[in-house]
Amino acid sequence: MNCSELRDHFELYSLGLAEEPERSEIRAHLERGCEVCMAEVKRARELAAILASTAAPLAPSPKLRRRILAAAGAQSYGFGWAPALAAVAALSLCAAVYFSGREREFSQEARSLLAQARSQNIELTRLDEAFAILYGADTTVTSFGEKQPKPKGRVFVNPSQGVLLIASNLATAPEGQAYEMWLIPRGGKAPVPFGMFQARSDGTAMHVQLGALDVSAAAALAVTLEAAAGVSAPTSTPVIVAALQ
Repeated sequence: MNCSELRDHFELYSLGLAEEPERSEIRAHLERGCEVCMAEVKRARELAAILASTAAPLAPSPKLRRRILAAAGAQSYGFGWAPALAAVAALSLCAAVYFSGREREFSQEARSLLAQARSQNIELTRLDEAFAILYGADTTVTSFGEKQPKPKGRVFVNPSQGVLLIASNLATAPEGQAYEMWLIPRGGKAPVPFGMFQARSDGTAMHVQLGALDVSAAAALAVTLEAAAGVSAPTSTPVIVAALQ
């Protein structure tokens, strides 16, 4: 494909939502130093950041919440819009809009959704960390809990950036406890602590763990309920297990 044929897909690529073959085509253009594509991707990312950081506070409508929850694969009950989760969930909605076939309308709706999500007092640093993982060319996605009534969601893994976990249907941790994520190495080695996080009252959660990761040596990611200060080894049955590809 030439640059002109890719024109309508730069916004999708900058959000990590481009489909094949456009995703691979844009990546190939960037890798060989195509000045047109490099400028367009830079423009798309800068536009998203500007719109997100300048948006006025705006409360999302119940209808928008239901649409985002449906796009993320969660149930349709109340959604508390955890600050960082809101931004990533909005990206899922963008994907739903794109897959509906309204490609020409995507850019305007994506910008509107980004502005709404970013207006929820999201910390710039944490959102950028999540975006870095979502944007990563080597990022892989693993779903968990799809056929179960309990915790479900997705894990985004980038070997050089880290891990992004998005979950729903998580029970609120009892006082003095929190969820701890674990990296499960291959070969029966001991699990490695991979950060603590809390679930909101509506059962949603997002956790970002930065750092290089040897995916070939990792069998899975798991989540257990532990003491809020964290522990060096799991003490309870995992509530989430996501096998890594």
